[in-house]
This record gives sequence, structure tokens and C-alpha cells, in this order.
Amino acid sequence: MRFIAPKFMRRLAPSVIWEIDSRDSVFLTFDDGPTPGVTEWVLHTLERYSAKATFFCLGKNIEQHPYLYDMIIAAGHKVGNHTYSHLRGWSMSLGAYVEDVDFGNQFTHSDLFRPPYGLITPTQARVLSERYNIIMFDILSQDYSPVVSPRQCLNNVIRHLHPGAIVSMHDSRKSARNLSYALPLILEKAGQMGLKCLSIEI
Repeated sequence: MRFIAPKFMRRLAPSVIWEIDSRDSVFLTFDDGPTPGVTEWVLHTLERYSAKATFFCLGKNIEQHPYLYDMIIAAGHKVGNHTYSHLRGWSMSLGAYVEDVDFGNQFTHSDLFRPPYGLITPTQARVLSERYNIIMFDILSQDYSPVVSPRQCLNNVIRHLHPGAIVSMHDSRKSARNLSYALPLILEKAGQMGLKCLSIEI
């Protein structure tokens, strides 16, 4: 599905990046990993299509599965910070949230940050943008949803695919069913449209 941020959200958090200026590329992103079994499959699939992506990893998952983090880096993909423990920032204090973000970055060592659930307050965005590029998305696959079918997940992406799009997907267990169906077809569609799949470099 196309996620068009309301204008008031863009005004309140002007430092947040929703899409990237590009004529010939799209930017696939994967949140919440690395996850054993799922992340390896994603990496293998991306390699088959000569595609690069950006993985917004949880610090706690890197801590538990450091070999998967090493695989992502070795394959030439970009890693971004997704906090340490996937906290819902809107419901907690600024200090506690920033502390969790910075702790997560001890594992990702990245200048990119994506807030869990795609939610961030203007104050959080202002503070965190001083040291991170905050990356959102403008296409949401909904691969994580149990009420979204694999075909719906695919259509959520390919109906809206366009140059500069940032596509939100997940290398998590609950997303595996939809992702295993949709990702190869998304990569095929991007190729048919003449779009390269690149990692986010800012």
C-alpha cells in the first residue's frame, strides 16, 4: 500500500526521509531482523537478482545472532539502526527512547535510523536527527499482517512501485509466509520496469 505521509507530519518532522530522489532505482528495506532462517533466505534471494537492500536491525537480535549481521555486511548491504528492543516511542519519555536508540547503535554502527512501527514524535525526530538520518518509507508491504494474503502483500508493493520509492518489508518469522511469495516477484517486477534495487546511501 502507498503510505503518503500527511503534510502536517512532514512539517512537524522535516528531517525525516520518506522517499529518495532517483530516476532509476528503488530502495527495499527489511525491519526487525536479523532472524535465523528468514534473513539468510532474504540474502540469497537478493543475490539471485543482483539486488541490494537496507536492513534496519534490532540491537538485541544482532546480539543474539551476530553471524547474521556479518552475513548482511559481507553481502554488501546497508545496515540501519531500529533501536535495541523495538520500543513504541510515542508512549515513553524522550530520554528513555533515545537511550534505547543509542544502545541499539552500539551494534549497528549506522548513520541510518528507522523508528519501530514507523512512529516518531517531532521532538524525538529533532533530537535524533542530530546524529542519524531518519528513514521512513512510502510503500508498506504489510507482510507482517496475518490478515494480508501473499497476493495482497505483493500487490501492496507492485501497484505503487516507482523510482525513488522506499519499500518497507520485514525479515521476521511472522512475515516469512508473505515475504517468501512476494519478494521474488517484487524483484522481477522492478527489473521489468528498469529499476535497480539499491541500498540507501546518504
